[in-house]
Amino acid sequence: MRSVYFVLGLLFIALGFIGAFLPVLPTTPFLILATACFARSSPRLENWLLSHPRFGASLRAWRERGAIPLRAKLLAVTGISTGFLLFWLGSAPGPILMASVGVFMLVGLVYVLSRPSA
Repeated sequence: MRSVYFVLGLLFIALGFIGAFLPVLPTTPFLILATACFARSSPRLENWLLSHPRFGASLRAWRERGAIPLRAKLLAVTGISTGFLLFWLGSAPGPILMASVGVFMLVGLVYVLSRPSA
């Protein structure tokens, strides 16, 4: 199992790296998953992620308190609101689809906002 976690950790690092450059793919959730995988397979890579100058503080805050930085929360509110607006204006969805997408996005937003701020 250790090698499976190691390979998954590397995959999540790769997805997080790609997400750093693509606006539609998040970075931090993949790095959180990579850290969890490395905790079970490679203490050296886990420590590298937790002490990383750019992402380490967010990863440690998530691990210790399940906290999300306030800036990330604001970006989530902005991104979800903009995404819903573009969906509504760009596709003219029916009321059931619009309500379904709205509820799905709202559930995600409630989760993000319910977490402590880092």
